[in-house]
Formats: sequence, C-alpha cells, structure tokens
Amino acid sequence: MLPGQKLLDRVIEGDLLEGACAFALEVAPVRPLPLVRHLKASHPQGDAFFAFARNTVRAVAKHFPAPEKCVDCVEAATKKGIEEGLLVERSHFLALMMTPESKALRHAFFGERAASKIPDVPDDTPLRAITTVGVIGAGTMGGGISMNFLNAGIPVTILETQQQALDRGVATIRKNYESQVKKGKLKPEKYEERMALLKTTLSYDDLKGCDLIIEAVFEEIGVKQQVFARLDAVAKPGAILASNTSTLDVDKIASFTKRPQDVVGMHFFSPANVMKLLEVVRGRETAKDVLATVMKVAKTIKKTAVVSGVCDGFIGNRMIEQYSRQAGFLLEEGCTPAQVDKAVEKFGFAMGPFRMGDLAGNDIGWAIRKRRYLEKPHMRYSKTADLLCEKGRYGQKTGAGWYDYAPGQRDAMPSAEVVKMIEDHRRELGIEPRKISDEEIVQRLVYALVNEAAKILEEGIANKASDVDMVYLTGYGFPLWRGGPLCYADTQGLFNVVQAMKRFARNPHDDAEFWRPAPLLARLAAEGKTFS
Repeated sequence: MLPGQKLLDRVIEGDLLEGACAFALEVAPVRPLPLVRHLKASHPQGDAFFAFARNTVRAVAKHFPAPEKCVDCVEAATKKGIEEGLLVERSHFLALMMTPESKALRHAFFGERAASKIPDVPDDTPLRAITTVGVIGAGTMGGGISMNFLNAGIPVTILETQQQALDRGVATIRKNYESQVKKGKLKPEKYEERMALLKTTLSYDDLKGCDLIIEAVFEEIGVKQQVFARLDAVAKPGAILASNTSTLDVDKIASFTKRPQDVVGMHFFSPANVMKLLEVVRGRETAKDVLATVMKVAKTIKKTAVVSGVCDGFIGNRMIEQYSRQAGFLLEEGCTPAQVDKAVEKFGFAMGPFRMGDLAGNDIGWAIRKRRYLEKPHMRYSKTADLLCEKGRYGQKTGAGWYDYAPGQRDAMPSAEVVKMIEDHRRELGIEPRKISDEEIVQRLVYALVNEAAKILEEGIANKASDVDMVYLTGYGFPLWRGGPLCYADTQGLFNVVQAMKRFARNPHDDAEFWRPAPLLARLAAEGKTFS
C-alpha cells in the first residue's frame, strides 16, 4: 500500500456481527455509498509492477492460463477504467472456460465430490462409531497411518512384535511432528496433545476395545493370515478390520476371519500422513455400513477416498503395472531412464517411472514380477528391471537404483553403470536402438494407463471414470491441469487414442497383445463417445 491509501475501513474488536451492523448504520447515510470501483489506483512504477506480477504468476502457475489473465484484467481496469476492465474480464472468462485446463479442473472438482457416492450404499446408511483406532505395524506405513488419526484427535494404539521396532516407530512419529513444530506448521502444545493420544503395545489383547483396526504389515499373504486370525480372536464384535494391502486379495484376507462382513481394504499411499488418496477396497462380503463408515472416516482424516473392487493391484497399482511395463520396453528400444523420466515430467507428472521406482523401492516391483512369471507366464516384461535388482540396486534406500544417489541425498544422478547394463541387454536381444520422441514416450505410457482403466471400468472394479482419475490425481502425481488419464484421453479423442494404440501394436519390439484396445475403449471410440 502507498502512503495515504486504506485497505480496510474498520477493524472490529469484540462481537463481529454487532460491530459490523454498527459500522453499516454509520456509513448508510453517506450518499453516494463508497464503492471500491471509485478508489483511485496509483503506483509510481505501474508498468514495472504489472510486469513483475505477470512474471511471478507465470513462474508459480505456468500450466494454468487463468492466473496470468487475472493480472491482465486488473491492468485493464486500472488503465482503461472499470467498465472497460469488466469487458476484458468477461472476454477472458468466456475464452478460459473452453480451455482443456478449465475442463480438467471442473472434472476434478466434481470427481472428488462424486467419489464418495457409492451407487448401492444410501446416504442415510447408519454408521459405526469410530472413537479408538488400532494400527498393527510401526514401520513407515503404520506410523504414517497413525499420524492421520492423531491429527484428527482420535486415540491410536500401535502394536508391534518387538519393543525395538515399536520404539523406532514412535521415534519417527516424534521426529515428523518435531519437524513441523520447527517449521512453524504445528504449535508445541498441539504436538503434545497428539502424542498423548498415542499408546503402544506388544500384545493383541490391548486392541480389544478398538473400533477400527488397520494392519500395515509385510505384503505377504501368509503374514496377513496370521494377523487376521489373531484379530478375529480378540477384536470386539462390530469392530472394523482393515488391511492396508496394496495388491493382495481382500476376499482371501477376509476368509481368515469368521466375520468377513467386517473386513475392508484401506490402502494408504506413502507417505501416509501426507498423500491424499485412500483406496477403499470393497470385499465380496463387506457390509454396507462398514463401507459407509470407512468413507466417513476418510473425510475425518482429510483423505480423498475412492472405492475399488477386489482385483490384483486394485485401481492404481493395477494400472501402474502396465505403465511400468511400457517404460521397460522403451529402454530396450533405445531410451535411457533419464530420457523417459524427463519426457513424462515435462508432460506434467510429478515424477517419471524410474525415479518413482527408486523412491518406492525396485525390489517391490521385482517381487510382483516373480509372482507374475508363475501366475501369468504369457505376460511379457522387459528384463532390464530384473537385471537392475540382481545388482542390488533397489533405489534410494540402497543409494543406487536406476540412478545413483549421494549419501544422505535424494538427487537422482544418471548412472553410467545402468546405461551400460541396458545397452548390453539390448545387444543380447539383437535390438538396434532408435531415436524415440518425447511424444511417443508420453503416449505409450499414458495410453497404457487408459487401456487398463477401461478394463477396470468394464469389470466394475471402479464405479465411474472420474474415480479412476481421482486415484491418479491424488495418489500418482498425474498433472491436475490434464484432469486424470481418462479425462486426458477424452480431450485427445478416443478415436485418436485407439489409432495410436494400433500403431504401437505394429512395433516388433513391443507387445501387440498389450495394445489390443479394451472392449469398452473400442466401443466408445467407434461410437464417438467419451469416458465421462
């Protein structure tokens, strides 16, 4: 503000409504009434100020056209007068409303609200009371899950099998909160309040009073069986038993209990105290009131919950597997990990597939592929990822993955060893490397997501297209301004998507079966329709 200018006419102390009414009566006799439009706009360096504002907006909102147009509107109003400024604003508004970014943002807005609507679960379904929560496992995921409930003021009991693991988990929770206090994001008294809600135990008996119990143990069906058998023996009647599994069969997990109606999947995303997405996996026998309660709990802990049916990988990980398969084929055909990642990140993803693998741990994907080789021997994978894991390059946690990492740092540095490994493998396959465009990289990865999503919709695993998009916007770093994989496919035209897939199917080094359009996608494209 410049000297002599006012931003506020009055600051009300005490009762706001009473003070506001008194101020309104005070100024009411003034005629004409003071209007903001009559305030004089002046700045000693007006042009320079607008240039600075425009450059700032471009830097922080480079993928969104509207913020820069807002600066244009303000400039027009100050230089040409309010009436002309309003006309400029109207013109920009109408033009922006038709942009892909506007459509994507509206799609995301309504999609987030629609995600909580489950077709056969009425809004007035009675809910179970959730006043205490148990979490089994104090590792990275268990600790993050616990923080969500502590943040919401809900008491949590964490169970571990060994005191050392329990102490380590609590120390990590404390460290996370202390970091927030240090940054000024959390008041010290709030930190103490949250930690006071946390209890620890080595005994399942201490979970008897919990209304909701979430297991976050090792992703192996035998381990899950042991946990749920114990829970079935100690949990009170009506307690909700949830699994944080990311790929395993929730129906099978439910069968380990005598109360399958009380079992549900609650798949949090790492770091669980940060990521917004919660995949709620509905088992064959999951009760409607359990489902409705978990969706309400998700809102309480400020998560975007999306319901998925039971299948290997549910919505998000089932799709990402196909995305990762294509990324591997691209390496065999001539790309480097850095080239693939840069192309996808330029498109708008928060992180490319190889940086993502290093962050999550490449050994996780390796374990899934080993299972696939037995269960689905016809499914083709590039062997590059297996070769990487055989070298012990699991990612950031080992200081080496698709990239090299300096001790204590997360900056991904291209690895000469990995590039040579890929080149050697390529020679063994007899593949002559070719130059692959960024456009092809993006299309192959994104359309792999789209085709698998179409299968998921047709199978009824996802209720609607916007649910798939919400999973990818809130859990997998898909660019918001593109609206999610299916919204993006709609903007490209499904006929064009199918034509591109047919072109990829003719690539002798790709997998022709992989690019067979899902029946739903083929039908929508033929009829000139869209997913949404």
